[in-house]
Amino acid sequence: MTGWLVAAAALLSVIFVAGVFATRGPLMQRVIAFEVGGVLLSLALLLLAEGFDRDVYFDLAVVLAAMTFAASLVFVRFLERWF
Repeated sequence: MTGWLVAAAALLSVIFVAGVFATRGPLMQRVIAFEVGGVLLSLALLLLAEGFDRDVYFDLAVVLAAMTFAASLVFVRFLERWF
């Protein structure tokens, strides 16, 4: 097992913590946890791509990062109706 895969496994365990915060707590804390989870998942996919030497995971990580950013903007725009 390479260092890339160990680092990816560590990041995936931290994503679980971000998921807990995304399901509990105040609304803005949930939005921030959603954004942090997307960033951590993108980094984990980049580490897995390097560890498994697969180029397709790089593309998936870039698309995930863009979609997470866009989804958080849409979600905040939707939430501004109530705040």
